[in-house]
Amino acid sequence: MLQRYLPILEWGRSYNRDVLTSDLMAAVIVTIMLIPQSLAYAMLAGLPPVVGLYASIMPLIAYALFGTSRTLAVGPVAVVSLMTASAAGAVAAPGTAAYLEAAITLAALSGVMLAVLGLLRLGFLANLLSHPVISGFISASGVLIATSQLKHILGVKVSGETWPEMLAGLAGKIGETNLATLAIGIPATIFLFWVRKGLKPLLVRLGMGARAADMTAKAGPVVAVAVSILAVIAFGLQDKGVSIVGAIPQGLPPFALPSTDMGLIQSLWVPALLISIIGFVESVSVAQTLAAKRRQRIVPDQELIGLGASNIASALSGGYPVTGGFARSVVNFDAGAQTPAAGAFTAVGIALASLFLTPLLFNLPNATLAATIIVAVLSLVDLKTPGRLWAYSKADFSAHAATIAVTLLAGVELGVIAGVGVGLLLYLWRASRPHAAIVGRVPGTEHFRNVERHKVLTLPHLLSIRIDESLTYLNARWLEEYVLEQVADRPALRHVVLMCSAVNAIDASGLESLEAINHRLSDGGVKLHLSEVKGPVMDRLKRAHFLDELSGRVFLSQDRAFGELANDTGEEPDAADPMLARGLI
Repeated sequence: MLQRYLPILEWGRSYNRDVLTSDLMAAVIVTIMLIPQSLAYAMLAGLPPVVGLYASIMPLIAYALFGTSRTLAVGPVAVVSLMTASAAGAVAAPGTAAYLEAAITLAALSGVMLAVLGLLRLGFLANLLSHPVISGFISASGVLIATSQLKHILGVKVSGETWPEMLAGLAGKIGETNLATLAIGIPATIFLFWVRKGLKPLLVRLGMGARAADMTAKAGPVVAVAVSILAVIAFGLQDKGVSIVGAIPQGLPPFALPSTDMGLIQSLWVPALLISIIGFVESVSVAQTLAAKRRQRIVPDQELIGLGASNIASALSGGYPVTGGFARSVVNFDAGAQTPAAGAFTAVGIALASLFLTPLLFNLPNATLAATIIVAVLSLVDLKTPGRLWAYSKADFSAHAATIAVTLLAGVELGVIAGVGVGLLLYLWRASRPHAAIVGRVPGTEHFRNVERHKVLTLPHLLSIRIDESLTYLNARWLEEYVLEQVADRPALRHVVLMCSAVNAIDASGLESLEAINHRLSDGGVKLHLSEVKGPVMDRLKRAHFLDELSGRVFLSQDRAFGELANDTGEEPDAADPMLARGLI
């Protein structure tokens, strides 16, 4: 039981010097990458940059104790930072103590929610967010985040949480662009884009190994940070209006407590729940993908506990909500991390940076951090999915498009809610109109197929209907109307067989509709039969009186039902008879 909730007891037993070496190497590489990312994402969340460092220390140690992924790298991420800014900005002004308190409280609420969901094994609730909804939300968030950072590239002050507000603000302030800031922001953005796509191939052509070249390319943001700091110092750019990070407190994260103000908690619990679900879905998706490459496994419910512990640790150390990051985790994986201890070593590296390196970041331009964010989040924007969804499923495209539109026009929280709402409504609509088909026997076989798709044998006195959904309160009335409508068009009909091979459950409403169909058909001299009923469904039907009142029989297979009921008129089906051969030509 203890090992189940503390996975470190499992992988810790086999820890050795070789694994330690691999984890330390990965930790060094991820630390170099995480320092500028942490500062940038804290700025995106509307928090002092040092808070990003705080959120990258204790959460990593907590995940190393409770997480099940060997390579997931936990810390601040772009989407969660944007959601934090939206939630905290609704209750306090950025830059105030109340704003920081709201961010810390968000982390605590999110941590408690995630841990409780994990203990109750409710990880399946994340399935409420379908892939089209998640894809649409992340793409729209990427656009919002990139747009929000343009003000730092231009050196202007612009507010707004929705895309139209941001664009209008930028358009109104374009004439106030600070050229010195622009001279840093544009080259930094171009350089980081080139590093992401072009540096690795260049290094490989120069003779460097593919893995070493990839790791070097990942350190590109550190080069941008160093060069821009030197430029600010050398050319006195602060005096020319270039905004810099300024003094970053030295030292380890302070002990902090979330707010106990019930009014604040009531204002933040819904955003905290959305942050929890989005963060969990993103984290588990990354963890499962990386685990599969090494034929490892993760435990989603324990991942909830691990992420919950990480967020609680973040709150207690003055941080804000965290989750597993895609880019960081991939770097951690490629760098050779073998266990979650790599995350703990990364935390040590960030702690050392907080103790000794923060004075060196005083002259770091905000434009460079903004460029780091823009380059990172634009990779999240998926331009191919809308076209694929349109071609495959108009309903899923609708959920995807609605999520994008509401997120851009009304904000991130309403975007998630809209996506879930549209997805559920479309699911309910599809479930209320299940697929059913009239089927006939394929000549020379025991198989039955849709008469509208295949050339099959049917009989005028026998109607076979295949039901392709479970029978629930959502579709029971529809089935009743469908069956009676088909019967009304066939005056010679004597038998109706419901083929139940795809029916996994029948609830009380479905049972009532079956009883109504049975009685209505009996009144018209038509017998109702069932075929291929699954064992669990049959068990439930036996507990009711339906089988006793059923006018027909229950057949083991549709072929047996067709064969025995075909003799009811004393005639055998003849493929040469044009009345028996139907289908599309």
